[in-house]
Amino acid sequence: MSFTVAIIGRPNVGKSTLFNRMVGSRDSIVDNLSGVTRDRQYGISYWNGKEFNVIDTGGFVPRSEDVFEAAIREQVEIAIQESNLIVFMTDVTTGITDLDDEMANMLRQTTKPVLLLVNKVDNANRLLEAQEFWRFGFENTFFVSSITGSGSGEMLDKLTEYISEEDAVLDNTDHIAKIAIIGQPNVGKSSLTNALLGETRNIVTPIAGTTRDTIHSMYNNFGMEAMLIDTAGIRKKTRTMENLEFYSIIRAFKAIDEADVVMLVIDAENGLEAQDLSLYRLVEKKHKGIIVLVNKWDLVTDKETNTARDYEAFIKKRLAPFNDVPILFISALEKTRIYKAMEMALAINEKRKKRVTTSELNNWLAEVTQAYQPPIIKGKKPKIKYLTQLPLAYPSFAFFCNLPQYIKEPYKNYLQNKFRANWDFTGVPVTFYFRKK
Repeated sequence: MSFTVAIIGRPNVGKSTLFNRMVGSRDSIVDNLSGVTRDRQYGISYWNGKEFNVIDTGGFVPRSEDVFEAAIREQVEIAIQESNLIVFMTDVTTGITDLDDEMANMLRQTTKPVLLLVNKVDNANRLLEAQEFWRFGFENTFFVSSITGSGSGEMLDKLTEYISEEDAVLDNTDHIAKIAIIGQPNVGKSSLTNALLGETRNIVTPIAGTTRDTIHSMYNNFGMEAMLIDTAGIRKKTRTMENLEFYSIIRAFKAIDEADVVMLVIDAENGLEAQDLSLYRLVEKKHKGIIVLVNKWDLVTDKETNTARDYEAFIKKRLAPFNDVPILFISALEKTRIYKAMEMALAINEKRKKRVTTSELNNWLAEVTQAYQPPIIKGKKPKIKYLTQLPLAYPSFAFFCNLPQYIKEPYKNYLQNKFRANWDFTGVPVTFYFRKK
């Protein structure tokens, strides 16, 4: 899945509200003040059987009107260059502004599809007022209300028409494992790549944001072969390099899509931060293998006998519920355990390909359901009758039940824990589907 949608528009037109509706969460803070979105938000949306990336490009807190408009102009240029489709949001309550006009002029010059959304159209009077936006000349113009969802279905129907079958494919089929190295700026991603390759492939400086693009390098050492993808760092908060940030995130998105396994690098001195968790959840949603690398472990001075063990336990607690992942303490500078990290990443890649026979699965199912049956809910007794692995590129299993809607989250967690205890899928997200039989 490499299709990326960027939502652009001036502040307070409803970009974050639309983003939340598209990804099915409330990750973006919504308020009536312009510039509320300071963190770059990104997620995965699903419509008409197709998945795609969504980026909320809000995030400008203007110091002056001129700087503000220049920043938006640059961000529109990046959206045109790097995304596959652009959602251009406007606001019927304010009408067409000079900034809307300028953005529309830029978008008319691109060959990429543009969907014009006139937001806050929630009554007949506003629908009449919204007709003036046809003068922009965009064929795909939709009158919506991002708060209520009115009109968003038609917009999404049109959006998914642009996603080809190739774009909707979740995984590549190349025999060479692709390993993406991701994390916040200045955690040592490029240093790790250089240490593994034994050469200065990437520029390394103490300045966060040195790596702007994804960089592909072939790794072939000690009988191990893989494609390494070093990505630009994703910042926790956008400050002075707002547009570079947007550019970097789109590239990192595509790197994760391309990868089989992701190395999430965190700084040992800073620990696991909120943005690291956000990246971790994104990798999990994309069904990629993952290993957490705690870099700069050599700089931690107050280490005791159980420091690493306690640190690992703390990380796994924060990663829950999916915390069956390897955590390795490394030093890219001193090349400590970096080759062990490659061994583990390649082992995770093999686990992603693992197939479990139907007979094995159903023998296990009979055992675990006999030990603990699904609880009776509202007088209904759910029963799981059959289990099989689905023919996907990542581990996914279908449980066929008489009443799948009554298999609740606690019981699903029970099955997930028992499953992982029986088969080694460490570092690999395992997806369960419960279907009616």
